Amino acid sequence: MSDKSKKNDTAVISAPEIPVNILAQYVRDLSFENPNAPGSLRGAAPPEMEINIGMDARKLPGDDEDLYEVVLNLSATATRDKAAMFLVELQYAAMVTLKGVPQKTHHPVLFIEIPRLLFPYARQIISDMTVQGGYPPLMLNPVDFQALYMERFKDDIEAARKAAKN
Repeated sequence: MSDKSKKNDTAVISAPEIPVNILAQYVRDLSFENPNAPGSLRGAAPPEMEINIGMDARKLPGDDEDLYEVVLNLSATATRDKAAMFLVELQYAAMVTLKGVPQKTHHPVLFIEIPRLLFPYARQIISDMTVQGGYPPLMLNPVDFQALYMERFKDDIEAARKAAKN
């Protein structure tokens, strides 16, 4: 087949507007403590790790009714023989709009989907901080934000289900 007989068919496809828009991502607060360095940097025994994860969301004041701030709170504490090796705390946030998202689904989107989008960035910051503190990178495992949401708001969810039945 010659090039002359080929047709150059192109179609213009417009993508649907995405209802969630992340306007900004930022470190709200970051702390790294290395209280027993350089002594804590010696030793081959792996540390005991305690990881805590939390989420917060709030409506931002202003003219835009769909503007929110979502904060992913991460903390990791490493100890060896009950002595602190390091403590890292991070508040990683995003300013988001939820245009076209039904009001009744704002809450789960803010506490499940937005933290899911933020987590890889926060994970990288935690990893970099531990390396800068003299330790191997702390690679946080993936997080099931839906399960965290269900656990945190189980009483509210159950009350809503009961109210819906009545």
